[in-house]
Amino acid sequence: MYLKKEQLLTLLKLGKPVEQWIGFVDEKEYTVLKWLRIDKERNGEYSVSYFEVYDEGNIDFLDIYEFSSFDPDEPYGLISTFSAYEEALNYCLTQYGCSYEGFINGGMIQEEYKKYLDQNI
Repeated sequence: MYLKKEQLLTLLKLGKPVEQWIGFVDEKEYTVLKWLRIDKERNGEYSVSYFEVYDEGNIDFLDIYEFSSFDPDEPYGLISTFSAYEEALNYCLTQYGCSYEGFINGGMIQEEYKKYLDQNI
């Protein structure tokens, strides 16, 4: 499920999206989930979208894309753009503490959320 470094770099070169689960913050009244996504935009730039969303799911509702944004001013995540995929990837590694081994194919973040639920229920 996790991409090898070579697979990750190939997908980024091809303009395919990748995602990484970053973690969660458990408060008394709510939990905030953190994850990010790298996309290639139509103009050739690469965007890093960092998301913090309320944990509104359960084992029967895993669609983390539908969860409410923690910051109402950032409903589509905090987006940073870069001219090259190497810059976007380096930003994820340094800014958010991502690892090469933690990336997955775009559209698979629900599987990471399911793992989180399995470990925390």
